[in-house]
Amino acid sequence: MREVPLSEAVGLVLGHDLTQVVPGQFKGVRFGRGHIIEEADLPVLRAMGKEHLFVWELEAGFVHEQEAASRTAAGLAGDGLIAEGPEEGKVTLRAAYDGLLQVDADAVRALNGRGQLLVVTRPDRMGVHQGDRVAAVKCVPLAVPEAAVKSALSQGPLLRVQAFDRLRVALLTTGQEVYSGRVADAFRPRVEAKLQPFGAHIVRHAILPDDRSMIATAIAQATADPEVDLILVTGGMSVDPDDRTPGAIQDSGAQLVCHGTPVLPGSMAIVARHGQKPVLGLPACVIADPVTVFDLLLPRVLAGEIPTADQVAAMGVGGLLEWLVLEEGASPWRWNA
Repeated sequence: MREVPLSEAVGLVLGHDLTQVVPGQFKGVRFGRGHIIEEADLPVLRAMGKEHLFVWELEAGFVHEQEAASRTAAGLAGDGLIAEGPEEGKVTLRAAYDGLLQVDADAVRALNGRGQLLVVTRPDRMGVHQGDRVAAVKCVPLAVPEAAVKSALSQGPLLRVQAFDRLRVALLTTGQEVYSGRVADAFRPRVEAKLQPFGAHIVRHAILPDDRSMIATAIAQATADPEVDLILVTGGMSVDPDDRTPGAIQDSGAQLVCHGTPVLPGSMAIVARHGQKPVLGLPACVIADPVTVFDLLLPRVLAGEIPTADQVAAMGVGGLLEWLVLEEGASPWRWNA
């Protein structure tokens, strides 16, 4: 592109979008890339503070910001994403359906470190709604070398949305006081409220006493049921001698990933797997607190992902959830939006 005085710009092609800001009235593109400057445009441009313009004369080997952003977004976006734009060198990526946003954070960090093409996303492993803006690709200069675009594209897709598909849930409530009827089961209504925004539902429910063998048998039966995708076991998650649930999960044949997560509230949660079926042990905080480790784990397991021990360990950064406030009636997974 070539810079020319405003007085010499009539008849030339504008090389980039020009944004106009009128406080309280308008903010947006006033003159778009490719616009041919007319005499009538000059007073408006001067009011926008422009005395010079960049007109389109692209050097060989360079790519304009609009094309660079479009090509980069198309190459980095995987399944479940819809591109919008470009506008002012930026392409927006929206979720094509409800699902789990998966981001290659290391690759995004490396790309952003180069400083010419930037990728901005929501946090990795967070639930998103259809239509949510989940990422944006921005070209910083007005033009970048073709090599920079090719380098970004060489990494392949860096983000995708995995649709929720593990929607049939078995809920096993444990506790002598609930089994005997002395205390009402508070877990089921709370769990149902968490499942509803995802379209998930409880297809199997049992209330069990603090009997390790009975709990283990119920878990094994639920994992063997082809109509069940996810098993949730509630109550008795601590390390006290009379808490039977952790041992029962292992006795059921499930493989323990971790007992204890670096998340508060929810440090006593259990993550396990029985083949490809996730088994979660939910502590009492799920009843008492609006946002817990359950809200972090649920989108993952409903998308078919069972966190590894390393992935659970990484949840400690950002795992102090006390700063989050869930508004009354808000979806339990919208706090991360």
